[in-house]
Amino acid sequence: MNATKPLLRWASGIMVALGVGHLVILTVTGWEHVGGWADRGLWAAVPLELSGSAVKTAASLQNAVTFWAGLGSFAVPLALLGALIWRLAGRGVPVPAWLGWGLAVWCVFGGVLLVPSPYFAGTVAGLLVVLAARKQDRA
Repeated sequence: MNATKPLLRWASGIMVALGVGHLVILTVTGWEHVGGWADRGLWAAVPLELSGSAVKTAASLQNAVTFWAGLGSFAVPLALLGALIWRLAGRGVPVPAWLGWGLAVWCVFGGVLLVPSPYFAGTVAGLLVVLAARKQDRA
């Protein structure tokens, strides 16, 4: 058995759980805004206002926050990255250490800016990828 597989599987599980969990929590807590996107038409759900007007309604700000905290956040790419790493680990394909370092640094930075948050769990996932890459290099 590949010695890096368990490390990468744990890392990918953490990433998928963070991404999917983020979207589930947002859907539960912001359902009235997410559900309203279909009513307004998907293309007009979160309009980009290029007019430079600083006046926004509370509803439009909440709508933008809901989008950027959910589908517009890194939740979807994080879950997809986790799924990709799961697949690569299953095939025995090494994952580069730079990917783990990048994820770890991003999550530390996010965790420091947004305390309390589960960002630090992402740091663990990144460090597991780094450890797996080092094990692969030694083998």
